[in-house]
Amino acid sequence: MDIDSYARKFFAENPDIEVLEAFVIDVNGVPRGKWIPRERALDVLTNGMAIPRSVYALDVWGRDVNAAGLAEGTGDPDGLCFPVPGTLSRVTWLSRPTAQVLLEMRNPDGTGFYADPRQVLAAVLERYKKLKLTPVVATELEFYLIDPVRSALDPVRPPNTRDGRWHTGQTQVLSISELQDFEEVFYGISAAARAQNVPADTTLRENGPGQYEINLNHVPDALAAADYAVLLKRIVKGVARCNDLDATFMAKPYGMQAGSGMHVHFSVLDEDGKNIYVGEDAPSDRLMHSVGGLLEAMGESMAIFAPHQNSYRRLTPSEHAPTYASWGFDNRSAAVRVITASKPATRIEHRVAGADTNPYLVIAMILSAALAGMKEKTSPGGAISGDEHAISHEPLPTNWDYAIQRFAKSSFAYAALGPQYRGLYAACKHQELAEFALRVTDVEYDAYIRTV
Repeated sequence: MDIDSYARKFFAENPDIEVLEAFVIDVNGVPRGKWIPRERALDVLTNGMAIPRSVYALDVWGRDVNAAGLAEGTGDPDGLCFPVPGTLSRVTWLSRPTAQVLLEMRNPDGTGFYADPRQVLAAVLERYKKLKLTPVVATELEFYLIDPVRSALDPVRPPNTRDGRWHTGQTQVLSISELQDFEEVFYGISAAARAQNVPADTTLRENGPGQYEINLNHVPDALAAADYAVLLKRIVKGVARCNDLDATFMAKPYGMQAGSGMHVHFSVLDEDGKNIYVGEDAPSDRLMHSVGGLLEAMGESMAIFAPHQNSYRRLTPSEHAPTYASWGFDNRSAAVRVITASKPATRIEHRVAGADTNPYLVIAMILSAALAGMKEKTSPGGAISGDEHAISHEPLPTNWDYAIQRFAKSSFAYAALGPQYRGLYAACKHQELAEFALRVTDVEYDAYIRTV
């Protein structure tokens, strides 16, 4: 069914819809778009919606990044955006009857605009398609529910539960009663996911106070897997707000509590639908070469996997957040976990990325590294046991500045994302880094203003 017919059918089945939220995803994974009245929605869905091309190169505060080359000196022209198939759906958490649609920007000749993160991942998948290979991908997203009332002295705190406010020393991992305390929130998330065809699976209580995880099902379409991750984050935030809470995917909202990650599971199918990672009595050579490629590219990819200043607070030892480019069998201390418990479902879990990342870019870097490893037959070296990292394992960058520098000069990032996008991304991150350099923190005042 073409988009015009599909849109007419949708609005006929949803006669109460008054407005359409149409949005793209920027460099930081932030949705940006417009509200379109119902009477104009069909025209936008069929003929496209104009948005400034510079929307893809905004910093995390929503400001133009002139060094990215899309705003200053260009006239800031518009590009036309068109619906991503299957993403026209109801928004369930707003009072006003509202629909939403995810958009992607195209060039006049119909090709994808290079600065659209969705196009970046699509280009990686074309390389797999030429080899008659299909990645099967799923993500697991961790987040915190937090009290919506915040102040400079109390910027983040857990929400009220049935038994009162949590003490921050409690974890209550896998607690069923904690899920029940927020039953309305998770019921709302589940209902919204069904309405938007987002294949949400398991929900569980994680380690931090008010921290939860929602897993998405594996799909043989990496673009759809990234779409689902983006849409799930919108759902969680929207439903939380509807229940007088906030939700944050910040990598480390509490300094002394667990960080939030986005773990990526993937395998690869051949043209006959067989999992190429399955070997006779052990993981296949192609799985091991994929692991080798992931480890080799990991240090240069950290600006994508840990894109913000706060991201690096999550990457600390003994937090199940990797600090070395290492791998292991069913080992959550490793950066790359090889899962073989079910032979047909043999797969890789990439555990480095934070929940604060752009899913399109994370998956693009992961799949590019795996493909490079298979092509070059890269050896991963030895598996770790427990959390003992051998001297041969490369320490991952521990600060944002160094990670951005490595990324900006990376030949791997050049090949994986293209030279234009590598430059755009580095420019956005450099602008954000420069802003942080100008801000003096409260801990600096506390330590130095009277002491030194």
